[in-house]
Amino acid sequence: MVFDLRGALLKKAEVESARLDDFEFRLRARTMRLLAPLLGVEPDQLVARIAVEPDEAILASLPGPARAWYDEARTEARRQLIAERGDPRPYKLA
Repeated sequence: MVFDLRGALLKKAEVESARLDDFEFRLRARTMRLLAPLLGVEPDQLVARIAVEPDEAILASLPGPARAWYDEARTEARRQLIAERGDPRPYKLA
């Protein structure tokens, strides 16, 4: 029996990509949820926009110091997600 290293590496890449994409989506959603109360906007309205717009486009349409609040919200969202789900850095094979 022969171990398929190429297959194992492709599977690892697929799993890691999915895991990192999931973390990034959760980070965007949590950031918008944390940002919404600061802007006086319903969280669901802001979160729904992440499906169709990049963060920069969303921020450009928001009033006030949204950019500074966005950076703070993103930092807090990342801290919360790492505490809940673990560090998003890829796992090493060996």
